[in-house]
Amino acid sequence: MLSSRQARPARPRFRSRARAAAVAVLTALLGALLPVTAAHAEGRTVQGGRLDWGIKSSFQSYVTGPIAQGASTLQGGAATVGGGQFRFHSAKGTYDPRSGTFRAGFSGGVRFTGHKKGGSYELDLTISRPTVRVSGGSGTLYADMVSKEKGTGKVTSAAQVPIAALDVGGINMKGGTGPIALNNLPAKLTSQGAKAFAGYYPAGTALDPVSLSTDLVAKSGTGKATGAAAGKAPKKPATGKDAKSNGKQKAGRIEDGAVDWGVRRTFREYVTGSIAQGTWKLSGGAEDGGALFRFPRGKGTYDAKERRLAADFAGAVRFTGEHGLDLTLSKVAVEVKDGKGALYADVDGGGKGVMKKAPLVTFAASQKQLRPKHGLVSLTEAPSKLTATGAKAFGGMYKAGADMDPLSLAVALDADATLPALPDLGSSASPAPQPKRTAASGADDTTDTSASAADSSSNAVPIGVGTGVAVLLAAAVAFGVVRKKRARDGTDTPGS
Repeated sequence: MLSSRQARPARPRFRSRARAAAVAVLTALLGALLPVTAAHAEGRTVQGGRLDWGIKSSFQSYVTGPIAQGASTLQGGAATVGGGQFRFHSAKGTYDPRSGTFRAGFSGGVRFTGHKKGGSYELDLTISRPTVRVSGGSGTLYADMVSKEKGTGKVTSAAQVPIAALDVGGINMKGGTGPIALNNLPAKLTSQGAKAFAGYYPAGTALDPVSLSTDLVAKSGTGKATGAAAGKAPKKPATGKDAKSNGKQKAGRIEDGAVDWGVRRTFREYVTGSIAQGTWKLSGGAEDGGALFRFPRGKGTYDAKERRLAADFAGAVRFTGEHGLDLTLSKVAVEVKDGKGALYADVDGGGKGVMKKAPLVTFAASQKQLRPKHGLVSLTEAPSKLTATGAKAFGGMYKAGADMDPLSLAVALDADATLPALPDLGSSASPAPQPKRTAASGADDTTDTSASAADSSSNAVPIGVGTGVAVLLAAAVAFGVVRKKRARDGTDTPGS
């Protein structure tokens, strides 16, 4: 009995040592995490990314339907994705991981027209440069609006109108370091938006959900950019003979160049749509700008006096899908003379024959447009029309003379001239994403598991408390469980 009573104090001493050890482990973990937390708190710049929004699907159907008999036209590099969304690109803005305040502005626009009478439209609405702001648990979507009022025809223009209130409830915006993705945010028309929307819908009307993804760069410059925002490596300084000629125009020679062309919007939508269920793949250095393909590394000649240009470009794009779709465009070339231009390409029909340097489309290019400026000759979004040869290349899908996507051309005559930037879609770009609702369940959520397959990388949504805190919580819970165990055993339509 005596020995038993004398042995009893040993257990409290054991528990005391266990508690001390657990505290030491937690303290060490906290110490290791403090530098990470400080890094997360640094303000960041939004650089690169895209926003996908269908505006309002029923409005799109109305515009293109039998009543309005209209259409939508893309502007400023905007694209279409999926089954009816518009993609705006090249995000720029700021993000504060401490407060969760977020602002991202995007480029591009879409114009809706319908009810044509004479040479004008009764329905004429343009939405461009959308901006998303999130602060204090609420979100708002702004955009530039140009609209013709329903009934009166009065045209109004306003910059950065707060169009829609965004539901960001349950999403923890604090602590992000990598790409930020906000998926399938419910949107409702505001009173200002209803007015700018030309009176087609009342305030409070549900609009299509909004999805966005943006890359981040540390403001201090010490951090690394995430995703596409990392940028390109700087050019190496010229040496020897190259240094002497650097920045000086070499007569008749093109130093670099790029041609941007999306082929045709409806063709891209057909490829990724429910009929062809296909895709496209780029090779040889070609790049995807969302609404267009960039064929780079232009080489050739330019006659400043005659305003003549001939250039060959690198890269290829291959379209594949059901019902025998297999079409590859490569060895793209552009020739301009006497105010007229043509785009050529080798066309491979996937076993149906190859057309060498086929003239696909023609476009206008005046001498004034081709005048060099700062060592650069450029042509922006020139309307293009399909040739008879081009109609054969597309298997008769479009007739000769049909409108194709506009074409942009830029060639550098100086070694230091900078080519126009390609629309920046940010990380994990995809021709046809299927965004889903982000569903953060609380302040301690660390990952958005509902991101689309196109954005399924582990860095897609780094918003929330870091995983280190989860480790601390797990350690604390484990210690509590051990103590308890020992205590137990002793061890819509417009106007509607």
